[in-house]
Amino acid sequence: MAGDLLHQCLGEQGEQCFGWAARRMRLSAFSKMNTTAMSPLTVTPLGFVPDLKNSTLDPLNETACENWKEIHHLVFHVANICFAVGLVIPTTLNLHMILLRGLLTIGCALFIIWATLYRCALDIMIWNSVFLVVNLLHFIYLVYKRRPIKIEKELSSLYKRMFEPLHVPPELFQRLTGQFCNIQTLKTGQAYAAEDKTSVDDRLSILLKGKMKVSYRGHFLHNIYPCAFIDSPEFRSTQMNRGEKFQVTIIADDNCKFLCWSRERLTYFLESEPFLYEIFKYLIGKDITNKLYSLNDPTLNDKASKKIDRQPSLCSQLSVMQMRNSMASTSDSEDGLQMFLRGTSSASSLLTGPAERLP
Repeated sequence: MAGDLLHQCLGEQGEQCFGWAARRMRLSAFSKMNTTAMSPLTVTPLGFVPDLKNSTLDPLNETACENWKEIHHLVFHVANICFAVGLVIPTTLNLHMILLRGLLTIGCALFIIWATLYRCALDIMIWNSVFLVVNLLHFIYLVYKRRPIKIEKELSSLYKRMFEPLHVPPELFQRLTGQFCNIQTLKTGQAYAAEDKTSVDDRLSILLKGKMKVSYRGHFLHNIYPCAFIDSPEFRSTQMNRGEKFQVTIIADDNCKFLCWSRERLTYFLESEPFLYEIFKYLIGKDITNKLYSLNDPTLNDKASKKIDRQPSLCSQLSVMQMRNSMASTSDSEDGLQMFLRGTSSASSLLTGPAERLP
């Protein structure tokens, strides 16, 4: 074929003949290539039909991992270790929430370092920055709640003796003593309450320092020592009946300092704190019991009263206020006072036996 073309070109003019021959050769080569490429297909009047016997299919496992990438940097693995350790901390541990938030914060910080320096992934860095801020704020809040509460020096002994053994948190005690109460003082001989004159509706107090003595119509009844309620009988007996007066006189035997609550505001506060309300019920009941015992033993001192505090009470439901009122209803003479003391001896003798066996 190439020879025939050459002979034709010899009879025609130079460039046109050679250009025509080149085009014929290119078309011939293209037709051979198409014939070879279309060999797996059979042409029919209806179109192309694939020849499944001679054709080969490409693999479709586009999502399969044929070549695993190399392991990430050590920072990535340390961050995940922090997350794992934080999640397996037992909840019985006292500081488990602080440790959890701290490890999550460290893990997020390491992820930010890994995404910025070794991965160059902006989305990973942004998300972990958000998680870092959330966990860091929660961590700071938890640490702030665990901060040591500083209790005033004048109130520390009161808290350790009366409230700490009953598991009252320091922050709750601080709320109790920091909002609607104040510390007042009395000099020797000054009266805290005068019988038939001072109202019992105004306040509730605990003696912090010094000593007070309680008397009725000039007759000594008992002493009040530090960390004891001053007017617990009146507070308990007048919770339902308001407008009553003290039936006894309470005078400072030394220079005294006491913590004084506004009764109305204290009542509202205790209604909002059920746990502290129960604590007050118990403390006031125990204080009334101690005062019952001291009525039969006026020589009871502060050291002995601390021992009595640790003894179980059999008279916690009795009201000293009712006994004080019975004194006024019997007689105005000294014989009436003696009858009252003899009447209370049977109740207080229940405590005498255990008290005598105290070490």
